[in-house]
Amino acid sequence: MNRVVLVTGASRGLGASIAKLFLENKDIVYVNYNHSKMEAENLCKNYELAIPLKCDVTREEEIKEMIAKIKEEQGHLDIIINNAGIAKDSLVEDKTKETFMSVLKTNLVGSFLVCKYGKKIMDKGCIINISSTNGIDTYYPYSLDYDASKAGLISLTHNLAVEYAPRIRVNAVAPGWINTSMNKELDGEFKKEECDKILLNRFAEPNEIAKVVFFLCSDDASYINGTVIRVDGGLK
Repeated sequence: MNRVVLVTGASRGLGASIAKLFLENKDIVYVNYNHSKMEAENLCKNYELAIPLKCDVTREEEIKEMIAKIKEEQGHLDIIINNAGIAKDSLVEDKTKETFMSVLKTNLVGSFLVCKYGKKIMDKGCIINISSTNGIDTYYPYSLDYDASKAGLISLTHNLAVEYAPRIRVNAVAPGWINTSMNKELDGEFKKEECDKILLNRFAEPNEIAKVVFFLCSDDASYINGTVIRVDGGLK
């Protein structure tokens, strides 16, 4: 039986890799996007079971409508992957309250709301929150709002694992550096310095993270709950 999967922020980067892996497994995947309509539709053209679905995860009413549409079309939801996220790096003294809150609203509050409303149409299944090593112990003051949001996702994961047990497992994946468009414009010297901190001496490819997410949603991970899986190539 096809699982019904919702991947937020799935039009490109890590989200697209996650969506593709589930689609290749013949799952029904809702490819959520906000601004990147063309990318989402292009991804979905290649897969019979892919469904593009617009929703701004900072808007509660849009999240309600998104979940209602999934319920109307499928009757239920099996898996939620909270991947939607933004970063607005800047000097600490240049950060405004508005910038800080926009990052938290997308990365943390949006994930909470997707869980809150998505859970209502889940009989059982899995929720995976995409956190980061930035939320654990790799600190970048330029990214302190992003880091705070990813630390919050870890706390959200632990609490929802308690709240939703035993029928819904909730875990988090905390990647290190990934070769995505978000990191494409990094200064070459900075990227080299960061690679030197990684035992594997390179950034991850998105599919390497996607495979961990897919595993956590499989029956092989049936006894993993409330856990944060760090996938960083040995970042020191």
